[in-house]
Amino acid sequence: MISLDFNFNVLTRDLSLYLENQVKVGLFGSGSLSLVLGFCAAYAYYYLISVAKKPQLISGGKKFYQFLRDQCPVVSETYYPTFWCWESRIQTLLRPFVTAKPGVSYRNELIRAADGGQISLDWFDNDDSTSHPNVATRPTVLLLPGLTGTSRESYILHMVQQSRELGYRCVVFNNRGVSGETLLTPRTYCAANTEDLEAVIEHVRRTNEDAPLMAAGVSMGGMMLANYLGRKGRATCLKGVVVFSAGWDVFECTASLEKPLDRFLFNSYLTSCLQAGVDRHKSVLEKSYDIDHVMKAKTIREFDERFTSIMFGYRTNDDYYHDASPVHRLKSVQVPMLCLNAADDVFSPRHAIPVEAVKQNPNLALLITCHGGHIGFLEGLWPRQSTYMDRVFKQFAKAVIEQGSDLNDLSS
Repeated sequence: MISLDFNFNVLTRDLSLYLENQVKVGLFGSGSLSLVLGFCAAYAYYYLISVAKKPQLISGGKKFYQFLRDQCPVVSETYYPTFWCWESRIQTLLRPFVTAKPGVSYRNELIRAADGGQISLDWFDNDDSTSHPNVATRPTVLLLPGLTGTSRESYILHMVQQSRELGYRCVVFNNRGVSGETLLTPRTYCAANTEDLEAVIEHVRRTNEDAPLMAAGVSMGGMMLANYLGRKGRATCLKGVVVFSAGWDVFECTASLEKPLDRFLFNSYLTSCLQAGVDRHKSVLEKSYDIDHVMKAKTIREFDERFTSIMFGYRTNDDYYHDASPVHRLKSVQVPMLCLNAADDVFSPRHAIPVEAVKQNPNLALLITCHGGHIGFLEGLWPRQSTYMDRVFKQFAKAVIEQGSDLNDLSS
């Protein structure tokens, strides 16, 4: 326990005396050294008191809550964000650059959708698994990337690596047109439409009928998973679901991303990524949509107004945003679902995190960290390897697969 009566003068005096005996005096004047040490001490004190905190765990039922406390110790541990980049935007921006990309060899499979389109699946079979050597019964984890993500995103590769260590098989669901495959029909994807996801889950189930199946979704992938569970209720083969950095209310998400700084840092870039995908498949899409108008969009909202909502037949973009918001379907989820959000995530602002909705459903649990940004959750001095998010994933996946019988009938 850190005392609130922390004596900075004593600390800086003692450190100064020690360092001045170890380091040549010419490097610092004694006053400068005391100033530097005082700043470091103050920063460390602030970090330990105000930044490093235990996450808030909320569940609609005591049974799920206790299961998580018992089987996933990470939910009760203090989260120590990387001390030099704990601010939300910095975590969000740096994660793709500082985290390593584990080497993963995929087996690609293209499956045909009901409308004639094709869906790309990347399989990691984990044939070297010693804990689950039987291919027929080897547990399978379905992974859903974010808005423009693929199986090559660092956060997906880390979850594949965690699954490899557990002995599980993984399959990554790439949304239409994002991973290099040809777009066969003038249709891509959105958070509200779960037809492709349903087809993928059924295909994976048929391929490995005796293998337990769970799923993890990140950002928009998490939104899609939550919407799927809300629509299907108990009519799903998924044993459990974990969702990271989901946007629960799309109206609030877009409003947050349209604030000047966040528009500059994130909104414009993501809009350009979405437009690049449209341009890549222009020959197929231009027969059905005004591509020139789409390419002039400056924000995600404008892109959705000109493209996404029209593609999926919504009368207005507001109708699409309402349908895409998982908060409206949480009451219907009948499968254990753990949701990790950071309170400082500008993509999914704290006031829009569905705390009250989660409290009404015993199948839901919400884990809220004070820091972490959007798909950040960096920890450690140099966060090249696993993040806090990875640890949550690994512990929950193992708990669902190996202790899943404890999650039967969470309403009791």
